[in-house]
Formats: sequence, C-alpha cells, structure tokens
Amino acid sequence: MIEITVKSFEALSKLELYNILKIRSEVFVVEQDCVYQDIDDKDQKALHVIATKNDEIVAYTRIFRAGDYFEEASIGRVVVKSTERKYGYGKDIMKASIKAVEEHFNENVIKVSAQLYLERFYHSLGFDQEGDGYLEDGIPHIGMVKK
Repeated sequence: MIEITVKSFEALSKLELYNILKIRSEVFVVEQDCVYQDIDDKDQKALHVIATKNDEIVAYTRIFRAGDYFEEASIGRVVVKSTERKYGYGKDIMKASIKAVEEHFNENVIKVSAQLYLERFYHSLGFDQEGDGYLEDGIPHIGMVKK
C-alpha cells in the first residue's frame, strides 16, 4: 500500500529532496541512458507529489500551475521505480497528480510532455495528443492535454 503526499519545495525535508532527485536520476539518467540536466531551477515553483511505500519513494511527479511551465497547468517528471511498476503505481500517482492540480490550482486543463511509448497510458487517463511529436533529450515525445 502506498501513501501519497503533496508538498511545496519549501516543505520538503533534505532527505525527501535527496530521494526525489535519486529516483529521477535512477530512471531518467541511468535506466533511460539519457544525459540531461534534471535539476532545472523549476522544482522551486512546483508542488511535489510523492508516493511512498515502507518509507521509500516509489513514484513521483511534480505539478505546475498554468504559466509556470506550460501555458496550461502541467504534470512532469512522472517516475515510478522500476521494481514497483507491476503494481499500477503509475496510474495511482497520475490520478493523485490530476486531483492535486484541480485542488491546489483550481485548473482542469492539464498538459504533459509524454514519452511517445507512453501515449496509451496517458490516453487512458484522459489525455489526448496535441501537435506533432518531437525529440526531447534524444527521446521521442508528444504533447498531450487533458481537458
């Protein structure tokens, strides 16, 4: 069973921030073999949606109000620890993130920059492709919006 919390950057403990950066690095840099600048000075504006199980972060996203990242409210850095993917935590963290955008920002139009191979996953959550595909850090992506 996971516990999901939403925290501002200022409310994160040093250990939580360390573990967030660790899971993002494990998946986006090491597992996906992608060299990119993860620490992008946007975490300070975001709310952080953190799923923990047995005191370990197993899934995470960061959410932004409209205008702070995209024109629309947005969800990014969606990550689930590789050993935990079989439990459906990706859907759990996304549903919690959508709810958090609605509750904290009073927004219901949400954009994601989705890795192309996850199009069906995001579509199952109500997102539709918007615009053409593009490369981001060498990985095919598409813009997807939930209205």
